[in-house]
Amino acid sequence: MLAGGVGGARFVRGVRAACAERWPARTDDATAPGSSSAGAATSADVTVIVNTGDDLWLAGVRLMPDFDSLLYALAGVNDAERGWGRAGETERVAAELREWGVGWPWFTLGDLDLGTHLARTAWLREGATPSQVAERLQRRWPLGVRLLPATDTEVDTHVRIDPSLPDAAGRDELHFQEWWTRYRAAIPALGFEQRNLAEARPAPGVVAAITGADVVLVAPSNPVVSIGTIVSVPGIREALAATGAPVVGVSPIIGGRVVRGMADACLTAIGVETDAAAVARHYGVRSAGGLLDGWLVDGTDAASVASLEEIGLVAASVPLWMRDLDTSAALAGAAIDLAARTR
Repeated sequence: MLAGGVGGARFVRGVRAACAERWPARTDDATAPGSSSAGAATSADVTVIVNTGDDLWLAGVRLMPDFDSLLYALAGVNDAERGWGRAGETERVAAELREWGVGWPWFTLGDLDLGTHLARTAWLREGATPSQVAERLQRRWPLGVRLLPATDTEVDTHVRIDPSLPDAAGRDELHFQEWWTRYRAAIPALGFEQRNLAEARPAPGVVAAITGADVVLVAPSNPVVSIGTIVSVPGIREALAATGAPVVGVSPIIGGRVVRGMADACLTAIGVETDAAAVARHYGVRSAGGLLDGWLVDGTDAASVASLEEIGLVAASVPLWMRDLDTSAALAGAAIDLAARTR
């Protein structure tokens, strides 16, 4: 899977559950590779390639928000109400940092979450790579899923803006997290730039996971700054083109509206309509040099299925709302079934 953010985490939990139902574990051993502390075990080998474009340095520590959202959700320790961070979180350290004028006062780091960032930063400063750190973090909880950062290179996203706008204060760019979290994407974006992208390479295991897969799923994550960042890492798009696995995506747009977040502002910035079929065309058909073989839309967008099939996609409409684990698993199962249809 290619995934990022909260929507990606919900989908990945659904995939894990769907795999456990279809391919249950061959052993009751809780330490089996497909076992999970927060869900049933599966004999399937599930790998998630995680967006790293949202990452940043803040208050001296390295944050990987999308990776941590997936880690916490799969471990069952996430804050389901807020949709991000740890359950039972406190914010005493964040309050103290504000008193010292350190970090961003509008970007709160919970105390438990900060523990993750401190551990990550300590290991990075000892010489570990981000993918080695990711492996260490996953040892704490049996996830039933392997998480791989898309790249070990720091490819933090910056947003180009008009410096003459009042909120811009003369700046012509913002870190993505400031644009997204502080300004809620209200400042019109002129474009997005991932730093060091030309020098980046896929993290160890990423290309092998794609080329060795039976199915590749594109989660309903932000098409521009999440999935777009992953496939822009040199070598990943080529691996997707080369894999013998069908590549099936799930629309993050339902009835012309984003499911979560502000992906519509990102799509507008690159000239793509906030529409399920428009996002599919943006990704492109793999047989014509794009990414996808198949595409799932919601029932409210069922009228677009015929036009998508005309351009060479295998398309279907199913319920896309992931209201709970059961609906997420049903969606994941539909994506796996659509992959089988593309073969």
